[in-house]
Amino acid sequence: MITVMIVEDEKPILDLMKHVIGQNDHYTIVGAFTHPLEALACLPDLCPDVAFLDVEMPKMNGLELGAKINELSEHTKIVFTTAYKKYALDAFKVYAFDYILKPVTPAAIERVTDRLVKQFQITPPIKQSENSMSIQCFGGLDVRNSAGEVVRWPTRKSEELFAYFLCHPKQDINKWHLTDLLWSEMDEDRATHNLHNTMYRLKKIMKEQELGIDIQKTNEGYMFHPMDQNYDVWAFQQYDFSFSQKSQSTSAAEALCAMYKGPLLDRKDYLWKAPLEEAYRKKYTTLVSKLVELDLASQEWQRGLRKLEDYLLIYPLHEEMNTALMDIYARCDQKQNIIQHYAKFEKAYRLELEMDPPRQIRNWVERVIGE
Repeated sequence: MITVMIVEDEKPILDLMKHVIGQNDHYTIVGAFTHPLEALACLPDLCPDVAFLDVEMPKMNGLELGAKINELSEHTKIVFTTAYKKYALDAFKVYAFDYILKPVTPAAIERVTDRLVKQFQITPPIKQSENSMSIQCFGGLDVRNSAGEVVRWPTRKSEELFAYFLCHPKQDINKWHLTDLLWSEMDEDRATHNLHNTMYRLKKIMKEQELGIDIQKTNEGYMFHPMDQNYDVWAFQQYDFSFSQKSQSTSAAEALCAMYKGPLLDRKDYLWKAPLEEAYRKKYTTLVSKLVELDLASQEWQRGLRKLEDYLLIYPLHEEMNTALMDIYARCDQKQNIIQHYAKFEKAYRLELEMDPPRQIRNWVERVIGE
């Protein structure tokens, strides 16, 4: 596995870089920064195999940063990202391993990866052939079979019924509840007929796709059994959110956070999901808050920042999380970052809600900046 550090002063581009590089099985991202000096300060602890550096950055540009990295970490390979070909020759003056022209694409990353794999003499990752099926409910419904192929549903109702079962594992669900949920406009006989047909189709797909899960008939309805499959909603339901460090490790909490890719069944217009979506949002928020508290207690500023940045990618207008992120900047005496972040937050708040952010947040920013 190749460890990676990314430095890019524009947050949207940094997020894109994290996504594109993170999709490649060869890489593990150990640090992502918008400020060169922060990256340089963290370099000894991270010891990355590769540093992807933006060339055009204020205060310290990528070429200067690359020269510093070469001095401090000889084994770290430098890969520059730039919008201008004219920087290519300058890049190699600081012993760059390679460079990529923006916008960064998976193909460009793959090209550089091939060279890095040969350089580090890395064995290509082995693709898991057995039971690599996956189910994702947060951020949208995504079900894949053991070959990694997306499972296609014959009807919208069969997909919705399966989604409902996923959100209610190991619960005895009354058949009349299901008919009222999915076919409330129909008479009883027709709704019951539709439920039986939909259940038949659903079980047929589950068997054909070898999903390794089961729906059993009960006296009055059905019960969904995840069997050995562990998916995001089921993991959230089993987790003890009292978060006692004695009973559950921090790593388990962080793994749970990583499963949350966005609102429950995002972009699905299921009426029944609204209260569940809000409940899981609150659980995720609680989990992130407690993990950030632990990071701050141990003065792991960058870890706390990364968790808050990931949260704000999903819920960019969350007031407490935006304030918490700016509070870390304040603790690190990065007033300029506070100013820039609040300006972005204020603009987004006005654009989305057509009103100014709460006055107490602005007062807090003005007080901290004044100090």
